[in-house]
Amino acid sequence: MQLFQQFRRLIIAFCLGVVLLTTSACAGATQASTPTIEQPRLGGTPSGIERGTTPAGQAYGDWLVQSSKDLVTDAYVRDGNQVGVVIDRKVKPTEVRSLARSVAQSFRQNFPDRDLTVRMYAPDKTLILTAQYNNATQQVEYEAPKS
Repeated sequence: MQLFQQFRRLIIAFCLGVVLLTTSACAGATQASTPTIEQPRLGGTPSGIERGTTPAGQAYGDWLVQSSKDLVTDAYVRDGNQVGVVIDRKVKPTEVRSLARSVAQSFRQNFPDRDLTVRMYAPDKTLILTAQYNNATQQVEYEAPKS
């Protein structure tokens, strides 16, 4: 049973990575994947909260929510180097780290050559994990919030 669960987690992480990477890789080829925003939008989400502080950040936040296959319910991008992700209830605690890594990989493709921070939030918007991508070492370090 343990082997099956590990295999399942690996498959989910792989599939999400493929979806996030291929969709962002194709973003330059098709306008439908990642929309270009000429001017800032007011109220980019139903709640009226912007998903990004820049047009590129807004577009990435919108794209992440739309392409995540219902794993991500909300996302925001700040300063082109920070992304916050609110996960859906169906994401298991053991899958959060691999999801954060996939988000960091796609975020890095859209905002290259810089250190990045990915903050993962539970459905109740409680911080559950922070992933720091170091551009110099190309490594991701994970940190759970201190209670």
